[in-house]
Amino acid sequence: MNRQEHQHLLELIVNSSAKQQGNFALTAELVCQQLREYCQVTQVFVWLFDQPVVNSSILEQPKRSEQNYYQLVAHAHGDSDLFNDYASHRKLARTNQEYVDELRLHRYIQTDDAQNHPLLTQLSSYYQAANIVSVLDVAIRINGHIEGILSIEHIAAKQWPIDDLQFIIQCADQLALTLATRYSYDKSERINLLRSAVEHSEHVVMVVSLENGVIEYVNRAHEEMSGLKREQVLKSTVMQLDVFRNNLQLLDLMLNKLKHGQTVKGDTQLIRRDGKPQSVHYHVSPFNTELGNLYALVNCYDNSTELEHKADLERLAWQCGLTGLHNRAYFKNQLANANKGYLLVIDLIGFKRFNDTNGHEVGDKLLVEIARRLKHFASANNAIDAARIGSDEFAIILPVQESPQYAEFLFTKLYDSLLLPSVIARQKIEPKAAVAVVDLTIVVGSHAPLSCADIALQYAKRKSTKHIQYFNQELLSQYDNNIEIERDLKAAIRGRQFELYYQPLKDLQQGGYIGAEALIRWNHPRKGVVYPGSFIDIAEQSGQINAIGEWVLEAACKQLNLWQHTNVDIRMHVNVAARQFFSDNLYEQVWTLLTRYRIKPHTLILEITETELMGDVRYATMLCHQLTELGVGLAIDDFGTGYSSMKYLKQFPITKLKIDRSFIMDINHNYESREIVSAIIAMAKALNLSLTAEGIETPEQQQFLVDNGCDHAQGYLYSKPVRENEFRQFLSQVNDNVIAPSEPLSNMAVMASI
Repeated sequence: MNRQEHQHLLELIVNSSAKQQGNFALTAELVCQQLREYCQVTQVFVWLFDQPVVNSSILEQPKRSEQNYYQLVAHAHGDSDLFNDYASHRKLARTNQEYVDELRLHRYIQTDDAQNHPLLTQLSSYYQAANIVSVLDVAIRINGHIEGILSIEHIAAKQWPIDDLQFIIQCADQLALTLATRYSYDKSERINLLRSAVEHSEHVVMVVSLENGVIEYVNRAHEEMSGLKREQVLKSTVMQLDVFRNNLQLLDLMLNKLKHGQTVKGDTQLIRRDGKPQSVHYHVSPFNTELGNLYALVNCYDNSTELEHKADLERLAWQCGLTGLHNRAYFKNQLANANKGYLLVIDLIGFKRFNDTNGHEVGDKLLVEIARRLKHFASANNAIDAARIGSDEFAIILPVQESPQYAEFLFTKLYDSLLLPSVIARQKIEPKAAVAVVDLTIVVGSHAPLSCADIALQYAKRKSTKHIQYFNQELLSQYDNNIEIERDLKAAIRGRQFELYYQPLKDLQQGGYIGAEALIRWNHPRKGVVYPGSFIDIAEQSGQINAIGEWVLEAACKQLNLWQHTNVDIRMHVNVAARQFFSDNLYEQVWTLLTRYRIKPHTLILEITETELMGDVRYATMLCHQLTELGVGLAIDDFGTGYSSMKYLKQFPITKLKIDRSFIMDINHNYESREIVSAIIAMAKALNLSLTAEGIETPEQQQFLVDNGCDHAQGYLYSKPVRENEFRQFLSQVNDNVIAPSEPLSNMAVMASI
């Protein structure tokens, strides 16, 4: 069919008297006849479910009966025996969840192999008996709810052009509109109210339709309480009432409970039309009329006097004055009474720096915005409590969820909402949050939930992308070990228990050894030599990394001075940690060391990782240029594992890149690694940057790098890390192969790495 025929058939359906009157059966018959004739198919059917299939996600299963059978409404077919066979099979067939999910996601199911299609197994025997090959099932939906199916079948393979598919979907939409019209007519029945029963009550009595929120009855006491005349309230919706006008979350929560047969009661605040504040206690119960319509009986009275004093005391004792959330003291009481569910602790990453940069007024506005999002999430998910428990820390207690998968969905939803940008003081702010999740069932009675959350929060902050961490026993064991290491590190810093080891660095193009990388080691009094991977992260978390980093930087400069005085002409690379880089005193420290040890210009190179540079691009750019003006070189370590871009490589005054060992270790047998390394080398050459490959262990790896033009390499192929005296012996043994620096700053490197 062409578009003109589509339009003609659609107008026949839309303008039919059956559709105008909301006669679904006659409209469905018309659709079936027109589609069978013009699409030239074997038969067309319209089925309705005995119960509508409500919209739901895979994580949130619908609250409905599992008995969703078909009810035939209309059909157009050529073979009565074939139809009878189909009808009997389909009436006995029950929808499966996979079938419903497919219709919900894609609107229709189309196949030319109906007898073997995995979603149509409930009708496979019928399709085989009737020789049905092609099937097109289109969902009939109202407001996202699947009400039925428009089914087209043919005994041969059928190709459906996109225009025909769109037309058939439009026919299904017209059926949905007709069905909606019929529903509207069916709901025209009104409740016969018994006004005299409660007309003279001192309490406000109200009857509200839960189908549309319309107030059907209110007694005279409401006028005395609110100041509104009865005529202003009747036939209006509950959203227009003062109690709900500015609190739609409360209304949604109440309606949801009432529609599920629950009674709702509590206290709330409203403002009368004369401006007088008023506290109200309400009690709302759902009930059904004889015709099945659902209503709510509302009973409320003024309890302002008894609540005012109590509210004032609670506000002072339990509430955060800035955000309106509960404070830490109140939250801890709530948490003490919760022995199941989930504890979520949220921390704003980098908030202190944000506060210092933008001012406390803007920082407070950001906290208020985060609190608003948490309130919304807490209200929408029936949270037990939400609180601000620290300067930039928040916490929520969630009840037990229907499944672990749905709980995880909620946590991700909260995390994503916290990252949404916001305009504060005319600037776009993109908050960065970390979320720790603790299953209270696991930890209650054995560990303090907030302490467990703090442990998980530390791990969440260190993640490179999605900053969500679930607490588990492994984290607790690691935490106990970290506490011991943190304690020992304090003694190590005081007792000078650290030492620098050195590993040779080879020039791949000229064949000589040009320097070494210095690696920190901890000479632990009980454990012996401890490698940096066991303590650097803990030093970062505890803040001790600055003291360790300062020692490494000075020790490296001191050693460089000694080498220079003995005519060992090499350059020193020092790896600077993120906390040290952003400590605000790195520039002064470097200037002092350059002066104290009389370091030659361009012989000290500082190394920072990609991720560290991206932490605060504006500050990092300024500091890098200042260091360059001192005659200090800059290199990017572990290149390829972070998220640098050509833009930033050009923006920072970088002279060297180091390819991370993870790309080198499998270049002999991994095509992708070879391509990545080749691309990095080509990019470095295009940007006039020197390149060093780490972790060289085999001659084959070395040869690949030589062939592709890599500048330098280091690894166990040449030597393991050794102490300074052994390194000096190594230099003397290969003295003939130690080349003098004939290239720019980036071509000679000795790296003090922490």
